[in-house]
Amino acid sequence: MAFFEVVNMRIRFCWFLISLLNSLLLWVSAVTLPRPSVVFAGMPYVSPAASPSFEPSGAPDSLIPLLPSSPLYPVDPRGPSVQPMAGLCGLEPTVLDGVVQKTAVDCMGPLAKFVGDVICCPQFGSMIRIVQGELSSSTGSLALNDSAAQMCFGEAMDFLTDLGANDTLSNLCSFKSENLTKGSCPVSSVTEFEQIISKSNLLEACTSIDPLKECCKPVCNQAISNAAIQLASRNITSLAFKNGPAGNGNQQVVNDCEALVFSWLARQLGPESANSVFRNLYSCKVNKGCPLVFKDPSSVVSSCGGSSPSNITCCMSLYNYISGLQKQMLITNVQALNCVTLFGSMLIKKGVQTDLYGLCQVDLKDFSLQVHGEQGCLLRAIPSDVVDDSATGISFTCDLNDNIAAPWPSSSSQSAFSLCASSDSTLPALPATPTSGLEGMRYAVAWKINIMTSITVFLLLVVCT
Repeated sequence: MAFFEVVNMRIRFCWFLISLLNSLLLWVSAVTLPRPSVVFAGMPYVSPAASPSFEPSGAPDSLIPLLPSSPLYPVDPRGPSVQPMAGLCGLEPTVLDGVVQKTAVDCMGPLAKFVGDVICCPQFGSMIRIVQGELSSSTGSLALNDSAAQMCFGEAMDFLTDLGANDTLSNLCSFKSENLTKGSCPVSSVTEFEQIISKSNLLEACTSIDPLKECCKPVCNQAISNAAIQLASRNITSLAFKNGPAGNGNQQVVNDCEALVFSWLARQLGPESANSVFRNLYSCKVNKGCPLVFKDPSSVVSSCGGSSPSNITCCMSLYNYISGLQKQMLITNVQALNCVTLFGSMLIKKGVQTDLYGLCQVDLKDFSLQVHGEQGCLLRAIPSDVVDDSATGISFTCDLNDNIAAPWPSSSSQSAFSLCASSDSTLPALPATPTSGLEGMRYAVAWKINIMTSITVFLLLVVCT
């Protein structure tokens, strides 16, 4: 009987150790709560060999290629190698070749809607202004009449479509043939324009600009605004302008005149230089806001309310919400800062008291389009372009210095992240991420699991045999 009692005790102890091991593994898994790996149909895919590491150690930028099997890859494009038979809008074929080719690639096929806000539409808008400027050399006017504008805009759309660009650019970028006319601006003649504005001041401010300083302390943008106000004031009395150019419905006039200032600059700078300047100016506007559309976050609020929400229930609800944002578009790192701030302020207004980004280990890149499974891609704040190379294929550049924890807003009134320090004209560094982030926590937990498993298995072998 003594022998059977000893065996029975050993069996019970073995079951106890097995239960203990199982409990420890479940506890560790619950504490870490790794984010689910979400792969969306229709998202760009990167082969594992080409996949970047996305480490926060200052890794260089990396070109992220699109495979031909990706739904984003252009379907039967006629390709940038196709040369127009005649010049766009009557211009010499070689005058705008570089700008038109770049626009076609930046706005190609189904990829355009995912890069529209940050790459495609800024480049398309720049091309339209450059077309206006080049045409002014022969017409003497910085704008086209209605019929010429319709014809030229239609030609531009046909050219781009023939080169593989998305055929819905007009709607995607909110551009129409009317954008080639003078609108409500009272001045369109090149001669009259140059009699009103200070040519030397405008060229000095805009011939070469610093893409970072310009966004915080605008020089070229300010010069363009001042010139537009001067043009608009030709048909507006000083009384109407006493409350500023935006008063009494004058802002539309100023906006229309501003478009003509861009046309004049394109005429003076030439297509390539003008395109570089315009893209930098557009980047300042792009990075001021958040282009993502946020649906009602009630599900997150209900799961994460109170002072001590359950990290499992709350974080799963938050991840589910963010997975919807990851289907929308590529954004820049600065836009991501604005987006996390805006979304956080929305949650605070609805009663969330906890820093959910810290609780659930949310990074900035989680708010952008996912490029490779769970790896988000943030574009750089400065202008980016899609690359169509015969050797590497179609690709775009991700900023790999973006493995940064999302900052929780300080209050519900903070709807945007301020990057421009009053004492410095340059953009400060993005918030640093602690070394013990989600990946570090996962590695530490994996180490704990291995140690615990090894010890327990050893005890089972010793005792149970």
